[in-house]
Amino acid sequence: MAKLQRLATREDGIVVVHNPVNEEELKDRKEQYLLLSDKQFATRYNHMLYLPVEFTWNDKSHKIQYNFCTNPFCKWCGQEQVKFETVKGKPSRYKISGTSSKKSLVCNPDPIHPNRGMTLNCYSTAVSNWSVAEEISRLIRINQTQDVEPKYSFHKDTCVVGHFTPFDNPYRFYKQGKTLNNAQRWQCKVCKKKTSVLPNKRQSTTYRQKRNDILPMFAKLLLNKMPINRTCDILEIGVSTYYHKLEWLYRCCLEFLDKYETPHLNNQSFEEMWLNTDKMHYNLNNVRKKGQGGKKYAGLEDNQVQTYVVVSADAISRYVFRVDVAYDWEMTVEDLKYDTVIYKEDHLNDFSKKNNRLDFSYYPQEPSPKDNQKLHQFREELNEFNKRMQYVDGLHVNPTYTTMAHFWLIKKMVNANEWRMISDNDPSIKSAFFRVFSKEVRLSDAHHFICSVDKNKSRKQCLEEFEDAKLDLLDWGFHKGYETKNLRKLAYFMLKEHFENHKFHKEISTPKQTYKDWAENPIIHPLASRDKGFHKVDCRTDLSSYEPKEIAKMVMNVNDNATNSFIQQIRRRLSILERPLMTARGDGKSYIYANFNPKYAQYALTILRTFYNFCETYKSADGKELTPAQRLGITDKVFDLRDIIYLR
Repeated sequence: MAKLQRLATREDGIVVVHNPVNEEELKDRKEQYLLLSDKQFATRYNHMLYLPVEFTWNDKSHKIQYNFCTNPFCKWCGQEQVKFETVKGKPSRYKISGTSSKKSLVCNPDPIHPNRGMTLNCYSTAVSNWSVAEEISRLIRINQTQDVEPKYSFHKDTCVVGHFTPFDNPYRFYKQGKTLNNAQRWQCKVCKKKTSVLPNKRQSTTYRQKRNDILPMFAKLLLNKMPINRTCDILEIGVSTYYHKLEWLYRCCLEFLDKYETPHLNNQSFEEMWLNTDKMHYNLNNVRKKGQGGKKYAGLEDNQVQTYVVVSADAISRYVFRVDVAYDWEMTVEDLKYDTVIYKEDHLNDFSKKNNRLDFSYYPQEPSPKDNQKLHQFREELNEFNKRMQYVDGLHVNPTYTTMAHFWLIKKMVNANEWRMISDNDPSIKSAFFRVFSKEVRLSDAHHFICSVDKNKSRKQCLEEFEDAKLDLLDWGFHKGYETKNLRKLAYFMLKEHFENHKFHKEISTPKQTYKDWAENPIIHPLASRDKGFHKVDCRTDLSSYEPKEIAKMVMNVNDNATNSFIQQIRRRLSILERPLMTARGDGKSYIYANFNPKYAQYALTILRTFYNFCETYKSADGKELTPAQRLGITDKVFDLRDIIYLR
């Protein structure tokens, strides 16, 4: 029988990231910190750049190393660093370039087989493998629950049968009825001590849960854009109760997903998965912590702190696989201080830092004897850090790291033979995709399509383009002799003919060989939509091995409707993440209703994702009213909020 659950914490050790720095190196860092300048110290530990980081999850060991070329047309794409020992001078596959704050890997020519493929002198930003592993660990942890396992004391200290429990020896105890929460009460036959045992999930859904009757209405108000204060007024609850109910509902959603999403996706395989990824950003309502106001604490680091949300959905069924907020609310100043002091992170290159994923990757330290930093610079840095700590607990995460962890988890969750990625021209999404799916890209089992929309167009222009697209397709089909008036079929025929001559890549010839490179040559998709008009499609990977009809079939699927639909639901259904209002003076945007703690934004987004995937039906071109989960094939019924709350 399922036990009562709680949210997972760091102490549970669900994911164990193995420390890549051994004791000997820690001792060396401590000694060299005082002897070397910051630049010399950072260079000494550059070996961290290509060092794989290992972590354990579900008793399985995983290794990641994402520092390599990310250009799919380059010969070294996805290849690990190698030193060519047999060549004079012992050159390497990559060299490091750039400033101390932003290092890049540069592809060197192939000294052994220069005429087999071409290296393109690519620049790929270096990342911290350790930080990627830490972000993967964070995303796993915040989306899992653990059994509540209290420690019972069934006997008095002087009891002679103190080693017996009612679980193993029920005949040693009397049953003394049940509590109001349906918890079984046991009494020792010898010492007469009474103890209540925690009920399981089926026995009680109200354990330590006051006002349980309001949960269905609470969920409806949350998902229908009701502000927090108005919800409290309607339900006659306090703000602390509101957040307690939000956390409780979030936990219910995690348990529901663990039952209806995870096992079904593990047992299902897909020949081809069309993944549509986009980022949504919103500005925090920057409110200082209690006791941090007044003139004494004047100064704000940023009135509009941007927070990113990474969304990935199946482009065909619109099933949303993950929604992750790029924010670590578990990180504390003490943790950052400890890591800085132990690993000397203030003198390391970014790719060597444990906390490079955070917007403050280290705690400012006083300049060491050989440090190039001046004392006044240290004070400015410390002052900026202290100002940030006056606000909400935790730190923002670089969205590139969140996106890499996001993709890694989707890859583990979904069994697909081939991957098709659709995104806009966002560099962090492109970089993350080519790192996580590097093997599939090299084998041509993964392709990245760029869907670009001109967001400056008015609604009138979009509608005109939509009408023009229909007329153009029908006119083209008539002159080509096609009898059908189905717009999708006509668009496919047009694309098929177009790709007889159009290429997304270009061929460059040298005296010794011919090689391919990205042409940056997008096409305008023949199908326009009412709200966006025409959109452009480009492909970042090599499609030269496909026939025109195969490319046309793929391009027909390229649109960002899946993520757009869900992001619209976020804006329209969640009050804390709605679009900002205009101020009463009309002099700018107001963020007074905006979310100020990203932890609760993550809770609300997971609740909405669960509702959207399993409860919300929509009618598609085939005329069927189905939920995204039904279209994906992982369930055959439409759930409602009570099914999620009470796990029916």
